[in-house]
Amino acid sequence: MAVDEAIAEATVAGHALPTLRFYAWQPPCLSLGRNQPYAEVDAGRCAVRGYDIVRRPTGGRAILHTDELTYSVAGPADEPRLRGGVLEVYHRLSAGLLEGLRRLGIEAQETPAGNGTGADGSAACFEVPSAHEITAGGRKLVGSAQCRQGGWVLQHGSLPLRGDVTRIVDGLAFADQAERETLRQALRRRASTVAEVLGWEVSFVAAAEALAAGFAAALDLILIPGPLSAWEQARAAELRRTKYTTTAWTQRR
Repeated sequence: MAVDEAIAEATVAGHALPTLRFYAWQPPCLSLGRNQPYAEVDAGRCAVRGYDIVRRPTGGRAILHTDELTYSVAGPADEPRLRGGVLEVYHRLSAGLLEGLRRLGIEAQETPAGNGTGADGSAACFEVPSAHEITAGGRKLVGSAQCRQGGWVLQHGSLPLRGDVTRIVDGLAFADQAERETLRQALRRRASTVAEVLGWEVSFVAAAEALAAGFAAALDLILIPGPLSAWEQARAAELRRTKYTTTAWTQRR
């Protein structure tokens, strides 16, 4: 999370070009949306299962990052592909996700603009698709969230590649076991993975290459691979120390 924010800041400060990034998580991590109550996490159950806990700079609900690919797009708010309102940018970036998935053999769809999780949604992001998120076969496949501040825009999202999408319920807090199992069954019906859709597993590298090609084609991009700059690394280390590893941020009200 610190790296994503550092890249976004770097693009506004002139230290980096607008950036498309792909990454995975080790160890598995449960991420909370920026304003999601920390009480919705069961920290003890997460610790037993080896799940880290972090709060994202972006909104939305909890995601368990494991056996997946995370993408992020960061750049100045006046960059043509990031210009406009939140839903407008979601829609524009969804074109890149859809084209990337098509290159993997998945004919996915973009959720209509009227969709939203609403105030009565569960703590899990993948229970219900929001506006302009991606589904396949009627089940949510990509969950995304966005943040804009300081003149920059950051959108990142999760593409589950394989495994059990219902594992997240083991790290969330519930009044009783029946409530936990109700959400588990709902997620099983409403969310999916690349492996479930295709019938075979796709590697992280193959998925990243397909999505990169999809973004490039759909958004008319020339992608130049590159490492983090020294400025981005230093800023990420500072944000990690002062923000993302602190209880003041992770457990904020």
